[in-house]
Amino acid sequence: MTVSLKIRADLLARVRADLERPHPFAWERVGFLFAAAAAMGERDLLLTIRRYMPVDDDDYVVDRKVGAKIGSNAMRKAVEAAYRPVSGILHVHTHHGSGVPSFSPVDLASAREFVPGFFETAPRMPHGLLVLSDDAAYGHVWFDARRDPKPIDRFVSVGVPINHQWSAG
Repeated sequence: MTVSLKIRADLLARVRADLERPHPFAWERVGFLFAAAAAMGERDLLLTIRRYMPVDDDDYVVDRKVGAKIGSNAMRKAVEAAYRPVSGILHVHTHHGSGVPSFSPVDLASAREFVPGFFETAPRMPHGLLVLSDDAAYGHVWFDARRDPKPIDRFVSVGVPINHQWSAG
């Protein structure tokens, strides 16, 4: 299966700008993207990002062992936002730099803890984790809370004057 993610260029710029904002104590920001999912033939899936929700300042938790930790209130808000319209949830943050980024071990370990909870609200939608660099992205999606994730194969930013495309590898 090939998984593609499409996002409007103006929305991607807003996400990047939000993730750049300083926080009083967290070293980095995180947010949530909400996606529609469409089968493209028998073996391909297209995730189209509908909207972005930043994590409120008050929903971060002090933890000097990680760049950012968010509490259950942030997760509750994300799950509620995915209820109508039913949406896939992608947790997003940035590692900066150029080229295709990768997840840290902390990113993967924490995703294995929180992604299964997304399936309680939208069990038929894929959910996942996305990390941005300054010019690319990398992501994983889960199709079932009990199975391993699959990498997102292709990212497309749609905007004027030209479509910018990059892939996971």
